[in-house]
Amino acid sequence: MRSGKLVPDPLILNLILNELTRRKWLKTDKTNEEIIAALEKGNGSARSAIEPSNNPDASFILDGFPRTATQAEALSLLLPMNLVFQLVTPVDIILQRMASRWIHQASGRVYNVGFNDPKVPGKDDITGEPLTQREDDSEATWRKRLSTFEQTSVPLLNFYRQNYPDMVVDVQGDSSDEISPQIYAAIEKRFG
Repeated sequence: MRSGKLVPDPLILNLILNELTRRKWLKTDKTNEEIIAALEKGNGSARSAIEPSNNPDASFILDGFPRTATQAEALSLLLPMNLVFQLVTPVDIILQRMASRWIHQASGRVYNVGFNDPKVPGKDDITGEPLTQREDDSEATWRKRLSTFEQTSVPLLNFYRQNYPDMVVDVQGDSSDEISPQIYAAIEKRFG
């Protein structure tokens, strides 16, 4: 992560499978390793090894996954998908936000100067302890991450546009105040 690279596909798939089975959103009598091996073979046996939950409370949003076409293809073999959002924000806005992000190390609370300021500059609102910047929030790391994102997002979006053409919704904006209403409108249109 510090170098701006993506987590390897088998590791991230294992993490996702752990969470989905822990929450009982997927049921299976196979190990994650067996399911991942079946996904890698692409022979459809992964789909028969799992059963998605029919419980409406099993609805969820994945943020930041999948990041590659390979991950998207594996996910499509595991679960039905409903919507894919492509969020488009100018690079200079993203870099500015990362440079302005401060965290309270012990709790993970995040502040952003100019957007979600701490009450006292440089101090956590609850404990008063100092805020820090993450080592991997440097501009160089983020530029590398954004370059990697560009390289992987084109094939990822192509996968969804080719296989699920009505599923991809493009959302543009510089802030959550601009982006969130577009997301809510798309969800309402699809499910409302």
